[in-house]
Parts: sequence; C-alpha cells; structure tokens
Amino acid sequence: MASLPKAALDQLKGFITLCRSKPEVLHNDELSFFSEYLLRMGATLPPKPEQQQKEPKSTAKEESESDMEVESEESDVELDMEGVIGDPNPAEPHEMGDPNKEMTDQEMESFDEKRSEAMQAFSEGEWDKAVGLFTEAIKLNPNSAAMFAKRGTCFLKLSPPAPKACVRDCSRAIELNPDNASAYKFRGRANRLLGKFTEAAKDLSTACKIDFDEKADEWLKEVQPNAKKLAEHQRRKERKATEKELEEKKERVKKAKEAREKAAKEAKERPDQEPDMGGMGGMGGMGGLGGLFSDPEMMAAFSDPEVAAAFKDISSNPANIMKYQNNPKVMALVNKMASKMGGMGGMPGMGGGGMPGMGGMPGGFPGMGGLGGMFGGMGGGAGPGAGPGAGGTPPPAGATKPPTSTDDLD
Repeated sequence: MASLPKAALDQLKGFITLCRSKPEVLHNDELSFFSEYLLRMGATLPPKPEQQQKEPKSTAKEESESDMEVESEESDVELDMEGVIGDPNPAEPHEMGDPNKEMTDQEMESFDEKRSEAMQAFSEGEWDKAVGLFTEAIKLNPNSAAMFAKRGTCFLKLSPPAPKACVRDCSRAIELNPDNASAYKFRGRANRLLGKFTEAAKDLSTACKIDFDEKADEWLKEVQPNAKKLAEHQRRKERKATEKELEEKKERVKKAKEAREKAAKEAKERPDQEPDMGGMGGMGGMGGLGGLFSDPEMMAAFSDPEVAAAFKDISSNPANIMKYQNNPKVMALVNKMASKMGGMGGMPGMGGGGMPGMGGMPGGFPGMGGLGGMFGGMGGGAGPGAGPGAGGTPPPAGATKPPTSTDDLD
C-alpha cells in the first residue's frame, strides 16, 4: 500500500491539530463536506458556538448598510431639472395601424389624400387636427416612417405636450427607418422633457450625425451636462462594485491563508502528536491532498454556499457531478481539484473502495479519475457512477478489463 508523501502528512497533521484545538472550525461552511463525512462515519460534532449563530444578523445589517450607501450615492447626483415637465396625459395607447396590412390601389390614393391634408394642417400649426389626419393616414399605410415621425412631432407640440406618445411614435418610425433623423430629434426632445437625460443625449447626438440640425444641436447642448453627470456616476458605481468584490475576495484568501499557516505552526509545535485518523484508514494514493489545503483560492471557493452545497451533494453520490456540468463555478473548482489530484487513482482503502476513472459515468471526465475516487471513498463505498471494481471486490480471473475514461493514459 502506497504511503502519503511527507508534505501531505504534515498538512494533514496540521489540519487535525487545528480541529483538536478549535473544534468549532468544523462548522465553517468551507469544511461542510468534511463534516458530512465525519457524521457518516458515526462521529459526533461539537455544538455550534453562539457567535456563529449571530453572524447572519450581522451580515444582514451589513447588507442593509450597503443598500443605504448605494441609495445615498444615487441621491448625491445633482441634476438641473429645469424644463422637465413629465407627462400629465394618461398613458393610453393610440392607433398604430396593422403592420401586416397590404395596401390596395384605392387605399394608396386615399393615403396620398390624407397625407396631403395632414401636412397642410401641420404647416398651419393645427396640431390636434394634424394628429387626427396623420392617424387616418397611418391606418391606410401603417408602414410609413414619415407619418409616425410627423405625428410624434405633433404630440410634442400639443398643449400640454404628450412626450410619451411622441416617444412611441418616433420609436416606431425608427424601427421602420433607422436613418430617420427627425424621429431621433423629436424622441430626444421628448426624453429631455421626461427627465431622461442619458437617452435624450444619445438620440439628439444620433440625429445630428445622420443629418445635422441646429435645433437638435441646441437641444443636445442642453442635456449634455446632466448626461455627463449620470455617466460619471454610473462609472463610479461600477468601479466601487468592482473594488468591493476584489476586496472581499482578498479577505477570503487572507483568512484561508491565515488558517493554513496557523495549522502548520501548531503542527510544528507538536511534532510527536499523531492525529487520530478514526475511520479514515488507508488513504492510499492521496498524494495530491496537500495541494488542496495549500491552495488559498480553492479554500476560498469552498466558502461559497452554492459550491459547498454542490460538493456536499457530490460527496453523497459522485454520480451527481453530472448535474453540475453547466455550473461554471462548480466545474471550475472540480477541474482544479482534478488537476491537483491527477495521480490519486481510485484511492483504494479510503473507507471501502474508490472509483477508478469514474468509468460508469456517462460521457466520462478525462483526468478526473482521482477526484471521482475521492468522492466514492469518502462516501464509504462506490457511488452509482462507479466503474467496475469500485466496490473493492476484484474481478474474476481472466475477465476482460472494462474500458475507462483513463485508458488512453495507460
């Protein structure tokens, strides 16, 4: 039976020493898989300390403070709201026509007449009348971008203006003709009246690019100061969120490193003390175990509740790893563990047999033989996905060796 490398033994002794001196460490989320294993072996865990039970309240308080901080940041943006009128009109849908309608020759002639009448009313500033005539024209030809753009302009010139209706009409005009500068111009103006400065700046800028217009440029200059403030505020929020995420990751790695260093130090102080291995006898072929406890990123990953729950599920039945193939967080950690434990084989002797190569699992996972063996062994026996021989009973003499996912490595 192969023995553990000295480095792995030292790491394991340090961990056991830490568990003896501070048994409450077994209740850490990142060690939940180990606690589950101990319970299955019949061990009794120490009670949870009161301090850990109070931690969720503290976390909820911190989250509440974080939310208040974000709200406070948003309220710090001082915008010039002069000219913002909102929309006093009810948000009632207006006639948009049937987009699938096909015009007949008679309808084409009627459309030309209504369009002429609507343009006449528009040029004379009779906005209510023009809205009605453009609506009749749209019913006849619901795919005319110009009719929607003109009616949208009329909505903005009503008393009081109807900027939301203008936005709907101009958006439809842009769908029909993405190069309609007039639609961008008046939708930008409508957004400005609604206090949507970012959208207004984008629309007015697009209108000037398609067909420069002095009025559109004037309106653009009105909204640019507020739009720039909002853009800077958004960049600041994203930067703070990124920095916070990075700091939290650093803190997790730091705590994992400190715990590992403390365990190693205590192991050196008690070199003559042998760890009580309990029901873990054997453990042949675990040359890569030391790498698990020495990798701060891996220890930090186990602090993620989702990852911890997944590995708890996999520990109970290694075949369950198939459920997490599309989970990037879980599979990233699985692949990293597999790379560190590539030489672990099936881990015979670890509580009742390993899972050589996980041969029975659909599709196979190249390079994950050792990892599957660990999960099978920690469960006290082979899981449903174990390959032949996983139960510890040797195959009959002369039997053909079944193929496994690691045959190509022989």
